[in-house]
Amino acid sequence: MRCGGAGGRFLLPQGALLLLGVCSALSLEIKASASVRAYVGEQVALKCSFKSSFPITESLTIDWTYRPVTGGQMETIFHYQSVPYPTTVGKFKDRISWVGNVANGDASIVIESPSMSDNGTFICSVKNPPDVYHNIPQTMLIVRERGFSFQLTSAVLLSILVFLPSIIVVVLLLVRMGRKFAVQKEKKKPGCKKSSIEVSDESEHTGTGTCLGKLRDRCLSCVDTDEEDPY
Repeated sequence: MRCGGAGGRFLLPQGALLLLGVCSALSLEIKASASVRAYVGEQVALKCSFKSSFPITESLTIDWTYRPVTGGQMETIFHYQSVPYPTTVGKFKDRISWVGNVANGDASIVIESPSMSDNGTFICSVKNPPDVYHNIPQTMLIVRERGFSFQLTSAVLLSILVFLPSIIVVVLLLVRMGRKFAVQKEKKKPGCKKSSIEVSDESEHTGTGTCLGKLRDRCLSCVDTDEEDPY
C-alpha cells in the first residue's frame, strides 16, 4: 500500500493497515473523572461510564485497579462479570460497593469510610468482547479531613434547630404579656372612657347604694320619733 505524506511517499504493510482498522472499529470509549475529592469517613463514589460498539453480553467484564499515592504495584479491588465481585482481601475488604448498571454503560463503584491512606490512582477497565480495545482513564482520589470551620458551622446549625422553637415561644409569650399589661395600664388612667359594660355595672352599684341609704335614713327617723313620744 502506497501512502502520501508532506515530504514524500512511504509504504505501509497491508497487515498494519488492517490491524489499525480493526482496532478503530472495536474500540471502547471509557470516561472517568480525573480527580475525586472525599472526606474521611464519608462515602465517596468513583464514576465510570463506557460506550461499546457491540451489544452488551455476559462476557462483558469490568475491573477497578488501585495504586497507592506512595507508589507500588497495581492491585485489583473490584471485578464484575454478570455479578459484582468486590475484593475480599486488603484494606478495601468489605468497603467496595457496586452502584453501576452495565445496560446503561455505567461502571461506577462506591468506597465506604475512606481514609487518607486510600489516596492514590484508580483505573476503570471495561471489556466487551470482541470490543476490548479502549483508552485508560485514571482517577486520582484525594481524601482529607474536614476543617474546624465546618464542624463549628454544623454545631451552630444544630443549636439553632434545637433552641429556635423555644426562643420563638418565649418571645411570643412576652409580647402577649406586654400587650395585656399595657391595656390594663390604659384602663387605670384618669379620663379613660369606660366601656358600656363597666358603666352598666357602676350604675347598678350606685343605684343599690342609694336605695339602701334612703331606707337607713327612714329607719333612723322612725326611731327618733318613737323616743320623743311621752308615755
